[in-house]
Amino acid sequence: MPDAERLRWVFNHVERHIEDRWGIPVRIQDVPNPFTGDLDGAEIMVDYDLDIEDAVFILVHLFGHTVQWNVSAHAREIGAARPGTWTDDMLREAAAYEEEACRYSLQLLHDVGVTDLDSWISEFAACDSHYLMHFYKTGEKLPFRSFWPDQAPVLAPLPIPEFQPTRWLTRFDGTVL
Repeated sequence: MPDAERLRWVFNHVERHIEDRWGIPVRIQDVPNPFTGDLDGAEIMVDYDLDIEDAVFILVHLFGHTVQWNVSAHAREIGAARPGTWTDDMLREAAAYEEEACRYSLQLLHDVGVTDLDSWISEFAACDSHYLMHFYKTGEKLPFRSFWPDQAPVLAPLPIPEFQPTRWLTRFDGTVL
């Protein structure tokens, strides 16, 4: 895991880049449980009570979903899906949606000159995906870190397409994707 000082630097530079490049405000605020962050397509909210490691992941990951929501109506449908009975096809689609968000996250980091966190972000994303898949299959919320992998394949950055940030809805209107 990167040290806290490095992660604070990363958070501050990424936050500024998101706000300056895309005009997407990043709000540090109370985000009601069970969420640790939220997005609506035009704004990213990060809970003020997170440790820096979780805050960096939430920031870059929600940016990845923000890109998805603004370039794909189908991605918005996946992000707004209500918990319930998930078919194998729906689970595969959700896993691909999560991986794509991580790949945009990696590109965002690379765009601000951060190239040393690819393995860490990939492991965090794998943990997040395993946590979500377990929850969708069982409805059971186990401790997030219990899904942390010993190692995960390092994902490749995905170029961020041009997009216009648009407010769609908050995840409070959907699920925990």
